[in-house]
Amino acid sequence: MVKARAVTVIGLGYVGVVTAACLSSRGITTYCYDIDKEKLSKIRNGEAPIYEPGLEDLLRATVTNKTLRTIDDPSEGIANSGYTFITVGTPSLSDGSADLSQVFEAAENVGECLGKLDGRHLVVLRSTVPPGTTIGPFLKRLEEASGRKCGPDFGLCFNPEFLREGSAVEDTLNPDRIVIGCIDQQSGEELLSLYRVLHGEHLPPVIMTTPTNAELIKYANNAFLAMKISFINMISRLCEKLPGGDVDEVAAGIGADKRIGPHFLKAGLGWGGSCFPKDLRALRRIFLDLGLKPHLIDATIEINDEQVEWVYRLLEHELSTIRGKRIAILGAAFKEFTDDVRESQAVKLANMLISSGASVSIFDPAAAHNVSKIVEGRATIAATIDECIKDADAVVVATPWPIFRSLTPDKLREKMRGKIIIDARRILDPRLFESSGFRLLILGSYIESRSM
Repeated sequence: MVKARAVTVIGLGYVGVVTAACLSSRGITTYCYDIDKEKLSKIRNGEAPIYEPGLEDLLRATVTNKTLRTIDDPSEGIANSGYTFITVGTPSLSDGSADLSQVFEAAENVGECLGKLDGRHLVVLRSTVPPGTTIGPFLKRLEEASGRKCGPDFGLCFNPEFLREGSAVEDTLNPDRIVIGCIDQQSGEELLSLYRVLHGEHLPPVIMTTPTNAELIKYANNAFLAMKISFINMISRLCEKLPGGDVDEVAAGIGADKRIGPHFLKAGLGWGGSCFPKDLRALRRIFLDLGLKPHLIDATIEINDEQVEWVYRLLEHELSTIRGKRIAILGAAFKEFTDDVRESQAVKLANMLISSGASVSIFDPAAAHNVSKIVEGRATIAATIDECIKDADAVVVATPWPIFRSLTPDKLREKMRGKIIIDARRILDPRLFESSGFRLLILGSYIESRSM
């Protein structure tokens, strides 16, 4: 068994920094490494490098009590710990497959460190990788770089994460389950012993399986959740055609069936972020490479793409033309309670409108700094809601931040030039807009046709 309870985390993106903060919050000495020196500097000062509720409080406390320590060389952490978690990114390549270059580089670096150790060490891969990666090219690089043999000399597990941005701390500390894909029983037991420290008497159900099955669980999990969202968005389009149609009522009726459940049945603009898009593309590529047809994955992606196109067409129809119009987009993050704008549906919509000649203003309470890097001066990044909607011909609610629920006809009338409101996240109260003079179009509710 590994002797040192300490952990080294390599890669401090959403998964890595949250994993490190949560482990160290339970008194587990945690060494953090990332090639991004600015990120390390922020963490060293107790600052969160990302917007995530509760994260900065954990970082500040654990840096102060020295259970969380940043390092400039991963070998320092590995030499003083019994576990190494690898949480580097696996972005998409041009063909949709996962780019494993960071994973393989980490494997080689960790392997070199393993070759210098006297005691046993457990390597835990948490990056999302195609089935067969852990026991194939990843393990090969570990063994070649270390000169050691997996099993007798070091352990290996694939341990997928299922955290949601915006509730990542809660999901890490109180997960639905833990999936451990272990190379052998000893490796699995070693990782489980660490999770017993993290969760204590609240240890969730643990699923022990092979690394390959654990890798597929991660992909299948994300694909299924994205599919549920696309399914309800498909139904929402039908509701928009039916007088009295309301997708929330339909979703409630569906979700009451225990075989289906209510989660991820919220209709809206669609899914985005750092995981679903790239993971569905990667899973699709895996199917194709094995000679299989990913029909359901293709449909899931197609429906999601259509949601943005549908909002664009609604705006085009209601305004007669996009060119020269001022359009306010409320929200840029792909969901609320995060600053992540990667593959955000809101940003995709903004880019479509900008390309068609619209003057676009964007407000997001957390993601302004990130979206500004993407639009690069092609849109106005507003500091307040009022600034964003000033003189707007139309307003689109694109991210369901609670602050946007406060929008009323009176507030909009004071600032806007036009009367078109599209609620793409179903957070506005339609009763407030009755007889207000505004035309409120809510995705998933009946939209009275104007000869579209």
